[in-house]
Amino acid sequence: MPMSPQELKAKMGSGLLSFPVTHFDANLEFAEGPYREHVAWLSSYPAATLFAAGGTGEYFSLGQDEFPWIIAAAVGAAEGRCPVVAGCGVNTRRAIADARSAEAAGADGVLLLPTYLMGGTQEGQYAHVKAVCDAVSIGVVVYNRATSVLKAETVARLADACPNLIGFKDGVGEIDLVTRIRATLGDRLVYVGGMPTHELFASAYDAAGFSTYSSAVFNFVPELALSFYAALRAGDHAAMDRILHEFFYPFADIRDRVAGYPVALIKGGLKAVGRDPGSVRPPLVNPTEKDVADLAAVVRKAAPLSTAA
Repeated sequence: MPMSPQELKAKMGSGLLSFPVTHFDANLEFAEGPYREHVAWLSSYPAATLFAAGGTGEYFSLGQDEFPWIIAAAVGAAEGRCPVVAGCGVNTRRAIADARSAEAAGADGVLLLPTYLMGGTQEGQYAHVKAVCDAVSIGVVVYNRATSVLKAETVARLADACPNLIGFKDGVGEIDLVTRIRATLGDRLVYVGGMPTHELFASAYDAAGFSTYSSAVFNFVPELALSFYAALRAGDHAAMDRILHEFFYPFADIRDRVAGYPVALIKGGLKAVGRDPGSVRPPLVNPTEKDVADLAAVVRKAAPLSTAA
């Protein structure tokens, strides 16, 4: 049985969050077997929640026919070791349909990704989020990013109107906005950092009251990702700085070489550690062999810093 929204909220706030890539075969079709193996591997580590078909999982490139299949595969592979939250978005009708499909497939919650192209007004965003919350009984997390940016007053109205709204994720990076939202809502929601390679922003968000964040690199260096999170929670800035300088800054330098690498280079990282997830779907492009080799060298150099193996 799926977790209740409040159970999911408590679990999400208790640790690091994993966002697995979606595996494709040579024809760019969903590769269920390798995907299940990957999710099973990730869920063997102490991640608080696994987010299937999110941004790192290329939700934006998935068809509605394969979406429930992917969520069901994630739920099955996780085997209850951690809750599974599914991405949904694009527009209100698509988000409702995918949220209902995710609930039927056994997901514990949904992450409401930004709408396509149009941002609209705060009233329009309110109506969009409320419609999705009303369509399901599982927990809902809203994601401030790109075209979908909610103000504190709008989030507060939604929290009052939607009992199953349990989380707020930020990928905008306006600390004054997230601080206002956190101060306004208090412990009504769980707060999730969602900047690209969020570890680079973790200290600032931690100070703003965000207890957790999404880690894309968890896909290929889970021990290192957990080590960094443990250092953050312990206030061990020396350990955090070592990992930032040995891994995250060099990783970010490679990531910034090509548009789309915040997703594509995660699949490149899996190739670098011998766990090939297949290609990304267009319009993304695969990392070059040089970039994968450069990333493999960064992973090897940073490996001794892991304490969570």
